[in-house]
Amino acid sequence: MKKSLILVAKGLAMGAADVVPGVSGGTIAFISGIYETLLASISAVNFSLLGTFKKEGIPGVWRAVNGNFLLPLLSGIAISILSLAKVVTYLMDHHPIGIWSFFFGLVLASIVLVVRMIRVPNGTVWVAGAAGAVLAYWITTLTPGNAADLSYGYLFFCGFIAICAMILPGISGSFILVLLGAYRFVLDSLHERNLAVIGVFAAGAFIGITSFSHVLKWLFARFHDATVACLAGFMLGSLAKVWPWRTEGAVDGPDAPWNWVDKDPLWLTAFGLAALGALLVLGLEYWGSRRAQS
Repeated sequence: MKKSLILVAKGLAMGAADVVPGVSGGTIAFISGIYETLLASISAVNFSLLGTFKKEGIPGVWRAVNGNFLLPLLSGIAISILSLAKVVTYLMDHHPIGIWSFFFGLVLASIVLVVRMIRVPNGTVWVAGAAGAVLAYWITTLTPGNAADLSYGYLFFCGFIAICAMILPGISGSFILVLLGAYRFVLDSLHERNLAVIGVFAAGAFIGITSFSHVLKWLFARFHDATVACLAGFMLGSLAKVWPWRTEGAVDGPDAPWNWVDKDPLWLTAFGLAALGALLVLGLEYWGSRRAQS
């Protein structure tokens, strides 16, 4: 029960992050030490489960997909997305600098922990990390779109693409939805409990995550260090999007915090929130390592 509640809490954090354009639920999974377990559980969902079901029934399928891990985690994600979507959007609208500062500190500290997972740094690893950083930064510079066609086919495609981004640390699935012009529509559909839209989007997400997880699992097995470095690069490149202080006007870009002294009297508080996010990540990592040792 204790382990299940911890997994639900991690799912709640992943779901809250997935709602925010610029933050990835995959980052939270990486921080909390469940990323590779999550990939293995998701990739176990395939056609071979039909054979397992015929031979061993539901208990066999449950063991194959690591149901004791997957169910509480996915439950936490679903509860968070459905219940915290309004809270997160409220904070983004009314306290943007505070929430972005917290996420900036969280992601920054996470990069340090992810880099420590690299076993043998070499030239290939550095190139993979640089490529991931450049790609993630380029994605953050793209101009959000206005999708004229929000047909069910397009929503299925959005779900497929967004979930692939959500499972990657540093690449925000919500931001991909912003680029595709479907973010607000999908968020409003969640608020309104539009089951038709949610169902089509979820179907695309299911197909996307079950197929893409196999690719990531293979990469971790064959090219562990290069894959970890690339994911760390994704997170590093995404910092440009999570930066709390941004210029106002037609072009949205990073701004210096001291330029906001007159605009926001609590601008220094942002540094404290960034430090809180960083300390939270480092504290979780320290707590997890102590538990592993004991």
